[in-house]
Amino acid sequence: MKDRRLVIVIVDDHELFARGLALLLSTNAGDRFEVGGLTTHVEEAPALVESCGADLAIVDLAMPPLGGTAAIRQIKRRFPGTRVLALSGSDDLELAEQALRAGADGYLTKSADPEVLVAPLLTVAAGFRVLEGELLDLLLTATRKPPEALLEGLGSQDLRLWTFLARGLETNDIANRMLVSERTAKRMVASLLNKIGAANRVEAAGLAGTYGLLDSTSKFAEDAT
Repeated sequence: MKDRRLVIVIVDDHELFARGLALLLSTNAGDRFEVGGLTTHVEEAPALVESCGADLAIVDLAMPPLGGTAAIRQIKRRFPGTRVLALSGSDDLELAEQALRAGADGYLTKSADPEVLVAPLLTVAAGFRVLEGELLDLLLTATRKPPEALLEGLGSQDLRLWTFLARGLETNDIANRMLVSERTAKRMVASLLNKIGAANRVEAAGLAGTYGLLDSTSKFAEDAT
């Protein structure tokens, strides 16, 4: 990579933006990057990457009708060595997660100053991932929350019981705290494990840690002292 310019392709349905970005990269970093081509159609992305042996692809996520995520997935499936930087006009967490799961090596919003794209592109080309700090914080926070579909099937007693399991309380302690018999407590534990898809108490505790149920800032945390 040090001996030649990195070949970049741009996949964006806004042709003016794509051409402006290509001009900016050629003007400001022509010694490091060569723009191999651009396309406004998702389905053309893999062929464009192949035609110029692209090292990098900049992909806009808001591309009808398939979406930029489809382009990322196709590029990565056919050319796993090509690094992809996803761009989005919003800070939609779901869209960001979809892009990363599809194989994107970096994710930036279009609000980021195009003038500073050189460093992220070089970072991605070097094999590292790039995310804006604020977005990374939001993604990490989101992964610490139980899925809404899971929460819909759990009542307040279920959540309280889950925190007790996560704290390692035995059945008799759970029964005392929830004012039920040990037999009833056993049934409640079995029912909860089934609801959250955990095979046993240890796995339930692991899920509680993943979702941050015992964090002091979590609204699900219970005082089990």
